[in-house]
Amino acid sequence: MAAAQARKARLDGLKVTIPVNAGAEGKLFGSVGNREIAEALEAAGVEVDKNEVRLLDGHLRACGEYEIGIHLHSEVDALVTVDIVPE
Repeated sequence: MAAAQARKARLDGLKVTIPVNAGAEGKLFGSVGNREIAEALEAAGVEVDKNEVRLLDGHLRACGEYEIGIHLHSEVDALVTVDIVPE
C-alpha cells in the first residue's frame, strides 16, 4: 500500500495532453481509451497499467478536459486531468 500511496502522490493533479484527429466540432475520429491514457501518463514519467485507468462513461469521443480516476489499490485512487486536443 505504501507503493500505491507514493504513486498517488505523483499522479494527483497531473495533467497530460493527448493530440488526436478530430473534426471541426471537436468530435474525434475514433476515441481515446484506457491504453492511450496510460501511454500518455507513462510519457509524463509515471508508470500506469491500462487496467488501472477508470473510464466510468466509456471511451472519450470529444475534445476537452476530463478528470480521470486511476485505481492504484483497493483503498488508493488518484485523479488526473486529461486534455484531448485536435492535432
